[in-house]
Amino acid sequence: MLSVKKVAQPPFTKSVLILVTALYATATLADISDALQVAQLSDGFNPEQKYMASCFACHSTGAAGAPKVGDGMAVEWEPRLEKGLDAVVANTVNGLNTMPAKGLCFDCTDDDLRAIVQYMIETSQ
Repeated sequence: MLSVKKVAQPPFTKSVLILVTALYATATLADISDALQVAQLSDGFNPEQKYMASCFACHSTGAAGAPKVGDGMAVEWEPRLEKGLDAVVANTVNGLNTMPAKGLCFDCTDDDLRAIVQYMIETSQ
């Protein structure tokens, strides 16, 4: 039968492991910091402007089955909203049928996309 012997690690090895862990944590925090900066760039986000830049082409015409946006178009949104706003936003983030993920607004955060969806729904009343 094989036996495993417990090997004592010298202080140098423990120090190296602590250093590597600290460097990894620092790199991870830097990634989080970059994400926070992106979120900060969304301050002052204008859902109408972003809708016009990223969503208008399909949602103004109903291309590929996109629900139309505009006065009196609430009926286009009703079946989608039966699942709840969170489901509609999730479909926007992940893409659905012919709509690509994030509706091609790759610089939008999930909160930005939620604001655009809410704008489109409110504009369609």
